[in-house]
Amino acid sequence: MPAMVLSRPGPIETGPLRLEDRPDHPPGPGELLLEVAACGVCRTDLQLAEGDLEARRLPIVLGHQVVGRVAAIGPGVEGWAQGDRAGVGWLGGCCGECERCLEGRENLCPAARFTGWDADGGYATRMAAPAAFALRLPDRFPDLAAAPLLCGGVIGYRALRVSGIRPGERLGLYGFGASALLAIQVAVHWGCEVFVATRSAAEQQRALDMGAVWAGGYDDPPPAPLDAAVTFAPAGEVVVAALRALDRGGVLAVNAIHLDRIPEFPYQLLWWERQIRSVANFTRRDAAEFLDLAARLPLHTVAEAFPLDEANTALARLKRGEVSGAAVLVTH
Repeated sequence: MPAMVLSRPGPIETGPLRLEDRPDHPPGPGELLLEVAACGVCRTDLQLAEGDLEARRLPIVLGHQVVGRVAAIGPGVEGWAQGDRAGVGWLGGCCGECERCLEGRENLCPAARFTGWDADGGYATRMAAPAAFALRLPDRFPDLAAAPLLCGGVIGYRALRVSGIRPGERLGLYGFGASALLAIQVAVHWGCEVFVATRSAAEQQRALDMGAVWAGGYDDPPPAPLDAAVTFAPAGEVVVAALRALDRGGVLAVNAIHLDRIPEFPYQLLWWERQIRSVANFTRRDAAEFLDLAARLPLHTVAEAFPLDEANTALARLKRGEVSGAAVLVTH
């Protein structure tokens, strides 16, 4: 099967992902074999490809926003049939027995495994995935539109929950890429006043068109103090900018697996019981809640398709900020 394989990280401009023909393997116990139709391209993939985020194994197939059809079913799998459509996200396994798993916080399990980091992901025409972590996808979203829901959508939803934002409150979104494009739709549906900070004038206008009450640059103070904020940009200085905009008792959720160094800032910005919380992965419950909500609203996703063998190009364009919405690899 064709797959884009990362064997040695390097600048994305040098093409570190190489197209290889890999042997097909039947699904193992508890696994589904998926015929991949689409796989979203994520900034985490870029960080792995370039070595900013250390790979846990090499070589590896990246990709954790996978949409496909069940081609084969491994021993012991129930509830799935050949031809079913399935999604695969970032969380690809947990122990199910530790304190965090039993509390419903499987995203924090010390033995958690992640798609495209611990196990091969969806930058391929086929992939195996644990059936217990495969996701049912709403029929109303075609494959290209469904892929961005599986990372940017779900993790953005979790970030909103981590921020503690409530209907009617003032929410700041710092960065306005694929994840924030979905998060703003949820926040507006909840009745929040949304303030968006992003460098791009075009993205500022898009935010206003999508229901934001204000949009400006990272260094521009919002016209009102924020009850909560979420940072999507992987830059430490954006964390400080968002913290500066918080009201007393406000919460900042940092939605990043890898972040540049946070600059030194005065304690006064954190005082008055302001809080900074990181957002780590998501749970299957998060995914189920979000996908149900996405279908009911319905959410609108913006995706640009790239052939599988142009994964390096898609990642390079993502790096340069040239993708409007989400980049998605397609196999047909």
